[in-house]
Parts: sequence; C-alpha cells; structure tokens
Amino acid sequence: MSYALITGASKGIGRAMAHELARRKTDLLLVARSEAVLGELAAALRQQYGVRVDFLATDLSLPGAAARVKQWCTEMNYPVSTLVNNAGYGLWGRFDRLSLAEQRSLLQLNVQTLVELSHEMLSLLQAQPKAYILNVASTAAYQAVPTLSVYAASKAFVVVFTRGLRYELRRSNVSVSCLSPGATSTQFIERAGMQAMQATAAKFEMTSEVVARIGIDGMLKGKAEIIPGLLNRITVRATYLLPKWLTEKLAANLYEKHLAP
Repeated sequence: MSYALITGASKGIGRAMAHELARRKTDLLLVARSEAVLGELAAALRQQYGVRVDFLATDLSLPGAAARVKQWCTEMNYPVSTLVNNAGYGLWGRFDRLSLAEQRSLLQLNVQTLVELSHEMLSLLQAQPKAYILNVASTAAYQAVPTLSVYAASKAFVVVFTRGLRYELRRSNVSVSCLSPGATSTQFIERAGMQAMQATAAKFEMTSEVVARIGIDGMLKGKAEIIPGLLNRITVRATYLLPKWLTEKLAANLYEKHLAP
C-alpha cells in the first residue's frame, strides 16, 4: 500500500485533504510545523478511518526542507504515490510596507520548496504504477492583485510550473494537477493579516472540506486545473475576457479600502 504525502497538513485545506484521502482509505504522510497538532491529527485519522499515518514536523519555509522530507521518506522506506504540495500562505499590504524578510519567506515556501519537493519526490513517485502531484495555487494566480502582489505572483508561478511539468510528464505514470481555490474557510486571512477582510470574504467562502473533495476528485480524474465553485470559475474566466487594467482596478478597489492608511 502506498502513501499520500501532504504538506501544510495541520490545518485548513491540507487538514481537510488528509481527512478526505483517509476517508478513501489512503495511508498518509503529514508534514507541517507543529508536532503536537500533527500528532493529534494522526491519532484521530488512525482511529476514525483505520489508515496508517505518520508525520514529520518541520518548517518548510526554511532552505533544505524538501531534502529533509525526501530523506525521511527514504529512510522510512515509504512508497509514495501522491504528493500534495499544499503548504503556503499570503501577506497582505503594500509591497513597500511589508518586510523583505517576510516576503522572502513567503517565496521560499510558496515557490522554492514546492519546486524542490516536486523534484526530490519525483523519483519515488515514478517508482509507483500510478502517481499524482497536486499543487495548490489560488484564483489569485490568474491576475495581478494589488496589496497581495507577491502572493498572487507566487501562485501564478505554481499554475505555470504545474502545467509545464504536466506536459513534460504526459507520457509517464505521474499525473500533475493544479488546484486553485478562491475564498475558503481556513486560517489564511489571519495568517495574511487580513482580518479587516473577514466579513467580505465570509460572503463568498467555500468550506475547506468541499474544496478538498473537489480537489482530490479532480486529481484522480487527471484534470490539469481544478477551480472549485461556479463563482470562482466565472471570476477566473473573466480575467481572460476583461482588460488587465480593469481586473487590477477591481481587485484594488476590493482590497485597498480595507487597509489601514
């Protein structure tokens, strides 16, 4: 029996994906920062679903984290057939007012670690009869988003990287997909410092459980891009039809008015 490895598994969409895959009787490898939270989650998943679960507590925003994950899987001899690159976060604010250190850390996690982990784990995935990579992006990936400029750019990278890798591996046993959720009921808003947006976001949020189910279904069907929710799909489609200056202005009007002066 092979394992699915999920990063950012301790909360939000990653946690929901752990439950969704466990419900489908998939054994799990969970990676996140908090050892205590991972331990509690692993115990709950074993008891509720009867699956095998192990975890690694490590900070994926630090250089070399992907190599540590690969080393752990290799030393424990875990056969991995699914990689869910879910770990990531956002930073809200004007580019010149956010610290460079914070933005560098965001790029390390959202981009660098995702690429490195995909590269490190690919040999393990290719050793399986059938394997999957699911990279989690965002609907923010499809346009410039003022006050979320670096976050949106990092997720645009994920979409383009996923499609390129998918094409390269099209004749292999590894299927590569990208999940781009919109507003989701997770701790993203708190982590990004967007508490002032909470009431607005709540009007459009999907639950992390629904996003996880749609994401896993799409991955198993071999879809290139998975955008949960009709409104989110319409929004993404609109970014291709409307001029860029207009989508940027609309996004700025939505986000900038909630920023402190």
